[in-house]
Amino acid sequence: MNREYPNRPLVGVGAIIVESDRVVLVKRGHAPLLGEWSIPGGVLEIGETMREAVVREAKEETGLIVAPGELLGVYDRLIRDGEGRARYHYVLIDFLCRQVSGELLAADDAIDVQWFTREELKDVSLAPETLDVILKGFEKAG
Repeated sequence: MNREYPNRPLVGVGAIIVESDRVVLVKRGHAPLLGEWSIPGGVLEIGETMREAVVREAKEETGLIVAPGELLGVYDRLIRDGEGRARYHYVLIDFLCRQVSGELLAADDAIDVQWFTREELKDVSLAPETLDVILKGFEKAG
C-alpha cells in the first residue's frame, strides 16, 4: 500500500482516549505529521472492522487496551505537494475510546506518548480537525 502519492484515498481510524479531563496524544515518528502531536491511529487493514482497527492501533502506538465507543467524526486529511498533487490523502474516522487496561508506552511509529489536559492542549500545535474531534470527545465523555 503506497501511502505517499496513493492512487486512491486511504481509510484511517483514530482513537480519542479520554480519561477525566485528559486525552492521549502521540508524537508521530513518520510522515505525514513527522514529529507532530496527534491522536493515536492508523490505516484500516484488509479484513478488520473500523473498531477492530482502532483497538489495534491504540495498542500498537500507546500500549493501552481501549474500548471504542461513539463515532465522533469523519475527516479529510489531504496534503498536497508544491504542484497541487495529492501527496497524502486519508479519510479519517475517529472514535471516542476509554482505557480498559495497559500502561502508556510509545511504540510502533510513535516516538512519544503522553496524557494532556484540556488546558495543556492550548500549548500543542494540532491540526484544526484534530482539536475539534478531541473537544467533541471531552464533551461526550462528560
